[in-house]
Amino acid sequence: MQNLVEIRWHARGGQGAKTASTIMAEAASEAGKYVQGFPEYGPERMGAPIRAYNRISDELITLHCNIEKPNIVVVLDPTLVKNPDVLSGIPDEGVLLVNSPQPPSCIRAQIGDVNARIFTLDASGIAVETIGRDIPNTPMMGALVRISGLLPFDSFMEAVKAQLEKKFTEDMVTNNLKAIERAYQEVSGEDEGDTIQ
Repeated sequence: MQNLVEIRWHARGGQGAKTASTIMAEAASEAGKYVQGFPEYGPERMGAPIRAYNRISDELITLHCNIEKPNIVVVLDPTLVKNPDVLSGIPDEGVLLVNSPQPPSCIRAQIGDVNARIFTLDASGIAVETIGRDIPNTPMMGALVRISGLLPFDSFMEAVKAQLEKKFTEDMVTNNLKAIERAYQEVSGEDEGDTIQ
């Protein structure tokens, strides 16, 4: 499966990684892709480290296992970035997207000898300003769509809006969409205008 993209999300319980992987799967499915989106829990409590996964492809996906060598790793809690599990399996051509107000060069200095491309976004800051709470999942989805080019932004936004409308008030939906739009514009790579498209 040459066009398969595997994404591994790292977060703490309550930050929305499971929701983000589900919404990404729904949005990709709406765009005509084959998808998988699923969580992996350890201790099921607020603040405990969790993982979630996505597979997105133009072809039927026949794998049914956790993702050990992700193309993209998304880290919603920057305190997890030094955890060996977070960096495990990232190939040299892989991508690390971290929720951090620091530039990518600071993350590279923290993690040492990892050849993946690094992107950062102050998703927590955006979430607090737009949503009113430090739940960084929707901004991180906006950044992921920008750097990956996996989905057209407009169709992604329509799919996210439809998913959020099932659970949230109109104001909350609007605020989450604003957070995604800001993140799409504000994500930073190591080079100006850096993306993985």
